[in-house]
Amino acid sequence: MGLQPRCFALVPAAGVGARSGAAIPKQYVPIAGRPMLAHTLDALARVPGLAGTLVVISPEDDQFEAAVPGFDAAWVARSGGATRADSVAAGLRELQARGAQAHDWVLVHDAARCLLRPEWVSRLMAACAEDEVGGLLALPVADTLKHASASRVQATVDRAGKWAAQTPQMFRLGLLQPALAAGTEGVTDEASAVEALGHSPLLVEAPMENFKVTWPADFELAERLLRSR
Repeated sequence: MGLQPRCFALVPAAGVGARSGAAIPKQYVPIAGRPMLAHTLDALARVPGLAGTLVVISPEDDQFEAAVPGFDAAWVARSGGATRADSVAAGLRELQARGAQAHDWVLVHDAARCLLRPEWVSRLMAACAEDEVGGLLALPVADTLKHASASRVQATVDRAGKWAAQTPQMFRLGLLQPALAAGTEGVTDEASAVEALGHSPLLVEAPMENFKVTWPADFELAERLLRSR
């Protein structure tokens, strides 16, 4: 198109984190002296080449401003939905309202992956810059996988070629928007929505440290890792 595509980060943060066991939305739980979301946004702020980071929160959210003081209010959208896919779709519309074009890249990142390092994001951006589809950070599966029913093993799953998906996940706005609009049943991340249209996203290896804080024990691990930096 003769135009240099820009890169925007989009952080859906409208959920409550029911599996975390926390009394407040998990993105606001303090870790290493700061709310989890503050660590995430700080990492994204240090990524060279990002044109901006849009945070999508719930319309009822009354904690964001206190949790991330100084964050540019112009890049906060109170349009989060009931699901991650709903919040991402709302975020894409907000980016369009701010001038993002179909050929621009959107890097969707989990608020709960608070150990993100800027260099991992830069590696993803470099790998996808000339790619026709886009891609995501991921980690090859090393453990033996079991298929279970009622807490009993039913089969051992071949781990060859298996990867654990992470974020950011980087796709052009003009691809991701129709992918999500096509239906969100069975869609657990942006890559799966793009795959449903027949595309094959690029896998860019990232370390295990880029894990998603989900279960109660994950908070302690994230705390230790952040304090060790």
